Amino acid sequence: MNDPQALRERLEALRLEHRDLDDVIRRLTESDSHDRIQLQRLKKRKLLLKDQIATIENLLLPDIIA
Repeated sequence: MNDPQALRERLEALRLEHRDLDDVIRRLTESDSHDRIQLQRLKKRKLLLKDQIATIENLLLPDIIA
């Protein structure tokens, strides 16, 4: 999966899911009766997405040593 266009599309999908999880987590924490286990799972998923986003960003924009 080294096709830049495919990576950009995957990156956008991951960012969208990350934002959606932000909204879900915020709503759950604002509610009085939230499930802690579900909240933990969502936060772990969000961290996994963040790592995947960083990996793809690094593939698209590699560090250049000057």
